[in-house]
Amino acid sequence: MTSAVVFAYHNVGVRCLSVLLEQGVQVALVVTHRDRASENIWFDSVEKLARARALPVITAEDPNDPAVVAQIRALAPDFLFSFYYRNMLGPELLALPRRGAYNMHGSLLPKYRGRVPVNWAVINGERETGATLHQMVAKADAGGIVDQEAVPIGPDETAAEVFAKVTAAAERVLARALPRLIAGTAQITPQDLGRGSYFGGRKPEDGRIDWAKSAAEVHNLVRGVAPPYPGAFTQLGGATLRILRTRLEPNRRPRSGAPGLYFEAGAFFADCGDGGVLRVLELDAEGRPLDPAVFAEEKITFA
Repeated sequence: MTSAVVFAYHNVGVRCLSVLLEQGVQVALVVTHRDRASENIWFDSVEKLARARALPVITAEDPNDPAVVAQIRALAPDFLFSFYYRNMLGPELLALPRRGAYNMHGSLLPKYRGRVPVNWAVINGERETGATLHQMVAKADAGGIVDQEAVPIGPDETAAEVFAKVTAAAERVLARALPRLIAGTAQITPQDLGRGSYFGGRKPEDGRIDWAKSAAEVHNLVRGVAPPYPGAFTQLGGATLRILRTRLEPNRRPRSGAPGLYFEAGAFFADCGDGGVLRVLELDAEGRPLDPAVFAEEKITFA
C-alpha cells in the first residue's frame, strides 16, 4: 500500500487529505497547525478530520525540528504532501519520501508563487487563477508541475468566493493526478519562473484604501480582502470605516474636489483618483454595519 505523510491546513488541506483517503493511500502521519486565538477561523479543520479518521496527527510549531524529521524518517513514507500548510519544509524533510514531495498551490504556477495567491490575484484584477500540484524543492513554489486547473475570476467576486472555486479545483487536480503519481507515470513539466513572480504575505494594515488610486484598483482591493479576511478600510472623522463591498459606477460623474467617500441621494459613493466612481454597497464603522437609511435619518456627517 502507498504511504504518505501529509502537512495540511485549511479547506484545501481537508479536501485534499480526503482525496488521499478515498484513493486508498495509507496516511502515516498528519502534521497541521494549532488554530490561533487571534485568527478568524472560518475554514474547516484538518486536525478534526484526522482525529475522526483515527489518523496520527501532530501540531508541530516547527516542521523542521529534528524530532519531527526523525519521526517522519522512521515512517519511511513513499510520498510527502503539503496542502495549504503554512510553513516551509526544509531540504532534509523533502529528501525523506522515497517517491517525492508534492505541494498544492492556489495559483496557476509560475504565476503568483508565494503567500496568499488568491488574494493577490483578485487585488491585481486577474480574470483567472487556479490550483497547481507541483514538486517541492528548496525554493518556494518552484518545482516541476504535475497538473493544474484554471478557474475564472468574476469582476465582482471576492477572494473568498474565488478561494472556494480554487479549493474545488485543487480537489479535482489531486484526484486526477494521484493515480499517475502512484503508478509512476506522472509527467513533470519544469516551471519557467521568468513567466511569473513571487508575492509575500499580507497584513491587515495592507487593506488601507488610497482613494487617489483608480476606481478599479480600489474595487479590486475591497474584493481581495473582503470578509472573512480583515477588510479594506479608511479612516474618517476619527472613526475606522471598513469598506466591505463596492460596485463600479461607470456612468456616474465624480463630484468636484478631492477623491474620497461621501453620502448622496441615500447611498454611499466614493470618487477615486482616475475620476471613476464607486458605489459602496456595504460598510461598517468600528465593527457595526452602517445602514444608509439610519445614516440619513440621524443626519450623520463625514467630518
